[in-house]
Amino acid sequence: MDGSGKSTQARLLQKALTQQHKTVCLRVHPESDNFAGRKARLFLLSKGKSAHFASSIFYMVDVIRSVLLYSWRRVDYVIFVRYLMGTAYLPKPLHILGYNFFAKIVPVSANMYFLDVKPEEAAKRIQENRTEIEMFEGYEALRKVRAKALALTRFNSWTVVDGGQPAEAIAYAIRTDLHKT
Repeated sequence: MDGSGKSTQARLLQKALTQQHKTVCLRVHPESDNFAGRKARLFLLSKGKSAHFASSIFYMVDVIRSVLLYSWRRVDYVIFVRYLMGTAYLPKPLHILGYNFFAKIVPVSANMYFLDVKPEEAAKRIQENRTEIEMFEGYEALRKVRAKALALTRFNSWTVVDGGQPAEAIAYAIRTDLHKT
């Protein structure tokens, strides 16, 4: 969910793992290093149904590109941000169909984390930290996406982490859970 701190947590996890001499590949979607990722970001800054559709298509291509190029690398950890949960941005009931479809064709980890944050807190963070607001970053959109994403956590092995905590507490919870496996 936008404003949950997922990119911050991914970078903190990458740093902690690297300090343990682990190799890490981090991908934050949409990525800016390829055409599809840049187009997805561009359409996310637009409005309307066609922009929503276009952002979804380019986002999907960006994620599939990452899966093909990066998930098979010989590293200790691959961290994908907004990977399967990107399907929560699809309209109902396509979010469930999209999630289940992609979960069958892309690698799924035993360690998947959803940072749950109340829409009010997410909206506040977005207002404080962004210069441009994406189409899904308004309060009502955040509320709807959160509900859909929480519903999707019942599939696979998602660990729901309270994203309203301080960043270090969240990072500690993720690292502790990760080291259990």
